[in-house]
Amino acid sequence: VQLQASGGGLVQPGGSLTLSCATSDLPLRNQAVAWFRQAPGKEREGVLCFGSRDETIPFAYRVMKRFAVPRDTRNNTVYLRMTSLTPEDTAIYFCAIPPPGVGCRSAPSAYNHWGRGTLVTVSS
Repeated sequence: VQLQASGGGLVQPGGSLTLSCATSDLPLRNQAVAWFRQAPGKEREGVLCFGSRDETIPFAYRVMKRFAVPRDTRNNTVYLRMTSLTPEDTAIYFCAIPPPGVGCRSAPSAYNHWGRGTLVTVSS
């Protein structure tokens, strides 16, 4: 499964950015899709997951109420909508899909399909 993550860039503190994760290899309608990020010198951490039953599961407390994961079933795309960004949100962001039958998990090892990552830089 090829995942295409896009939408990263430079944004000022307090700004917003929306990332996209798309694939043409399988329908995302009933598929868990997670977002992870990796800051320089740090381990990859889970951000949010959009579950197969349309539930949103936050993996990081500090992104709650700031990040959301809307899904566009027409374009087979899952988004990561980020608001009130801070420099601490600077990282490479990845989308990932777990194996069939596996739902949202916070551990990166639970996922076997990854997008290439898109860089988000929050700086003035």
